[in-house]
Amino acid sequence: MDSGNRKLTRPAFGDRDRADAPHKAGGPPAARRTSPPDQTNAENFYYIKQMQSKTPMVIVLQDGEVVRGIIEWYDKGCLKVNREGDPNILLYKSSIKYMYKDEEA
Repeated sequence: MDSGNRKLTRPAFGDRDRADAPHKAGGPPAARRTSPPDQTNAENFYYIKQMQSKTPMVIVLQDGEVVRGIIEWYDKGCLKVNREGDPNILLYKSSIKYMYKDEEA
């Protein structure tokens, strides 16, 4: 065999390390995925809609007590509810079990 015309080439160590690194076929190494947002703002949109339309609400608390009224304002931890015939009330969101629109009003 005549091997006089052939030249043996080897990659440099740095090139070889990069060539052996695992990655997806057909593209560069995958980038890290971003985590989903912490807040979707759906809760805020719901409160704003109910406040603007002055929708009568029924709010059931963790202990079973029922509060009826119109949401006046809210913040990160509380709701202020205007009640007819009773004093206005400030409710911690953590004390609310669930709420729905008052169909009787």
